[in-house]
Amino acid sequence: MRYKKLGRTGVLVSEICFGTMTFGGSGGIWESLGALGQKDADGLVKDSFDAGVTFFDTADVYAGGLSETIFGQSLRNLGLPRDEVVVATKVFGRVTPPAPQDPSPAQKAELERRAKARNVNGLSRKHIMNAVDASLKRLGLDYIDLYQIHGTDPLTPLEETLSALDDVV
Repeated sequence: MRYKKLGRTGVLVSEICFGTMTFGGSGGIWESLGALGQKDADGLVKDSFDAGVTFFDTADVYAGGLSETIFGQSLRNLGLPRDEVVVATKVFGRVTPPAPQDPSPAQKAELERRAKARNVNGLSRKHIMNAVDASLKRLGLDYIDLYQIHGTDPLTPLEETLSALDDVV
């Protein structure tokens, strides 16, 4: 495997980045893209790491956050050294966990509340700060190496977005 500098940072990443969008999909678009569970994810992450891949990408919206959860668990299950793995994730969209097949009244109420919630997408400071905390929790990590915006937000001034990202660092 060959490694290159990530942009103007001193971080070296494998030329191949392993994407985890197919981890955890159940229902809707995510299932059609892939529905890999923990065991399959562990195997793919292990094989990739053993082949020299050190750069892994996910996003908060993939499979309603489950992709981040599964990938983070793979890192722990495999005992991969955190300092040898570069983790990238993204922020922008509304994270909608998969709905239960037969939701209880309380679950239905929570789904309706989430559907109406504001400030749960876009690139406002509020959303970025909440989203990075949620991603760290799902990943089970203390830090993210590369935090990227996953879309454009015409409602939020660019300066606000960049200031929030600067504060995340």
